[in-house]
Amino acid sequence: MKKTLEEHAARFSDLATEYDDNSSEEYLACCDLVVEHAAPGPDDVVLDLGTGTGAIALALSARAGRVVGRDISEGMLDQAREKARERGIENVEFGYGEFRDPRFEGDVDVVTSNFALHHLSDEEKREAVEVIAGLGPRRLVLGDVMFFDEADPDDPFYSPEVDDPATVGTLADIFTDSGFALTAVERVHDQVGVLVGERAGERADE
Repeated sequence: MKKTLEEHAARFSDLATEYDDNSSEEYLACCDLVVEHAAPGPDDVVLDLGTGTGAIALALSARAGRVVGRDISEGMLDQAREKARERGIENVEFGYGEFRDPRFEGDVDVVTSNFALHHLSDEEKREAVEVIAGLGPRRLVLGDVMFFDEADPDDPFYSPEVDDPATVGTLADIFTDSGFALTAVERVHDQVGVLVGERAGERADE
């Protein structure tokens, strides 16, 4: 991680009120794909990590039984809570949580994340997905900055000083090593995509 958790939290809290207005087309495309692939059922519990202003969590609330959003930025969480209040959404809750310590207890069926995991180093990403796998979800859907090809140093989609994207191959290995079978890879941009992992086992067959 190129910045501490506290530095990332402060940075995103500063951006929170304008974050939605400045979202890129690629970010919005990933949101749509993450929601489509998450496909929760009416009784499912969804955990959205790096929830930000709640774009994924709120979009999934109409389809899931319960949605839990976790983020390290109180400013972003405040925005998410306000949007939920304004829309009268009651089956979503937002609170502090990290990828490697989501502060979540209980069963979870689907885990989602959009444009957040790339702040971690590759080893930290691996630790995070292992923690997610330990929660027992049947599906993990990740939309993020990732490299399908060599990044153009003159036109990086990401900010090298704060971001640490992985290659699609590295992320695929992390998924499979943690027990998720990679069932979909969506390429949004040379440096942006969505990966879907299905967990083999008893819960995945329910």
